[in-house]
Amino acid sequence: MTSDASTPRPRPGTGARLMNRYAAWRGARDVRGFTSQPAPKTQGRPSRGRQFLAGNFLLAGSLVEAPGAMPWDIAAPSPAFEAALHGFGWLDDLAAVGDGRARRAAQAWTLDWSRRFGQGGGPGWSPDLAGRRQIRWIAHALFLLNGIETADSRAIFATMGRQAGFLARRHDAAPRGLPRFEALTGFVQSASALEGFGDRLRPALAALASECEREIDPTGGIASRNPEELLEIFALLTWTAAVLKETGRDPDPTLDAAIARVAPCLRSLRHSDGGLARFHGGGRGRAGLLDLALRQSGLRPAMTRGPAMGFARLDAPGVTVIADAAAPLTGDAARLSHASSLAFEMSSGGCPLIVSCGPGSHLGPEWEQAARATASHSTLAIVGYSSARLGPGHGATLAEGPRRVDQQIRVSGAATEIALSHDGWLRSHGLTHLRQLSLEADGRLLNGEDGLAALDPADRSILDRILGHLPGHALEYEIRFHLHPEVEAHVDMGGNAVSLGLNTGEVWVFRTAGDPVGMSLQPSVYLDSRHLKPRATKQIVLSARLSGYGGAVRWSLARPTDPPRRRRSRAPQLL
Repeated sequence: MTSDASTPRPRPGTGARLMNRYAAWRGARDVRGFTSQPAPKTQGRPSRGRQFLAGNFLLAGSLVEAPGAMPWDIAAPSPAFEAALHGFGWLDDLAAVGDGRARRAAQAWTLDWSRRFGQGGGPGWSPDLAGRRQIRWIAHALFLLNGIETADSRAIFATMGRQAGFLARRHDAAPRGLPRFEALTGFVQSASALEGFGDRLRPALAALASECEREIDPTGGIASRNPEELLEIFALLTWTAAVLKETGRDPDPTLDAAIARVAPCLRSLRHSDGGLARFHGGGRGRAGLLDLALRQSGLRPAMTRGPAMGFARLDAPGVTVIADAAAPLTGDAARLSHASSLAFEMSSGGCPLIVSCGPGSHLGPEWEQAARATASHSTLAIVGYSSARLGPGHGATLAEGPRRVDQQIRVSGAATEIALSHDGWLRSHGLTHLRQLSLEADGRLLNGEDGLAALDPADRSILDRILGHLPGHALEYEIRFHLHPEVEAHVDMGGNAVSLGLNTGEVWVFRTAGDPVGMSLQPSVYLDSRHLKPRATKQIVLSARLSGYGGAVRWSLARPTDPPRRRRSRAPQLL
């Protein structure tokens, strides 16, 4: 059920590849039909399906034009493209087209994969890709098998049987997080639907339940703190629960409890425009997936009280502010964590306004690394230093990041305020970043204040040493506010304000006050896996200097008038 733009998977080493091939070879099971045929739970896009039929393969942020070619003859431009191709997520899109041409293409491409790779060879035999592929083949079985020759039908069933046996043996070898949930969901799907495999349903559900207890915390969050990854896991869990119900099997209490924990957490991570907060390698999420998963779950959850997966939320009618209010994951599991502590995003009237640059992994290692830096988020950064430092090389872990991130929410008069702090520069500079965000109840005004402070004598001693080596004995820092590409930004009032126009016709005005600061409108980028290149946009940058033991900059975003009722048309977008 994973999007082809999902978090990149680490490629298995030689030993793991050999074990995967051996497990695939041993995994052959005689499967000739279904015990049940669940209705497809995935959601494809006909526009993408028609692009595939035309030979335009847009996967994982790369486009390959190969009209008339078999997909398996394409030279994959990246490992992520190859994974998306062999994961068969595109089958959702062909099924969404649903006509004879789409069915014939799906059948031909699937049969060709079975002939080339069905015995256990090729790059598709990792547990997560096998699970992802098995989900699609079983869910779209009627679409795939309608009208094909008996020999071809047997070939597809034989490959599904081998994949089922492979998943039974290798599901626990998938990396923790979303890849393992994909493998386990494929395992459960196989046991639920394939003849001769029903004896594995109990161990499959037990393994999935164990994974839910280990990976989903009591508040419904996951260790990576990637909202899009949490959404994909939630969709897999709700789909599995729906399959159990449709096939007349007893519900699994652990699975249902995990779904009930995750649902309110995800609702708290969704902006008023419908997209998820884009943090720690996650994007906005596939359009409509959260609503579809919530419908499948049958839940109507309230939002989480307090932080959701370490994110604090402010909202008012039509306005949402979501801030990263916890320390990033560090260590071996932190391949894609971002140095985004205290960064926030904001949407208004159904439109994104303040954003982060977003995930850059689909554009290659350099963009991935740049997207993880503090300067790529809407927060304060000491010039030249992220709040958490990256180790060397692609996919490096975060090191020397904040050890303590504090947050406190309080209601003051007609506003709700979040007070935040992190110590990411404490050891290097003796400084703590302090941020306050206050949203008025009517949603017309967001007040903010960002400061740096050396709070005790030991911190001041560190800062004195740093300042003593700097020109003018002053430390430069910047506060960035990245804007969505569809926001029209103009400097107004003689350089003292920036006007921000949204597609709804709303206008917000940004102003600043406090220590002497410079305000500028600078180029920025918006990284979105639906686009082949970075989208040009702008950012408001406040520049300041710290020469003592503390300094602060105040700023505000105000909407002076109500938006017009009529919505301006949006410009057409590439997928």
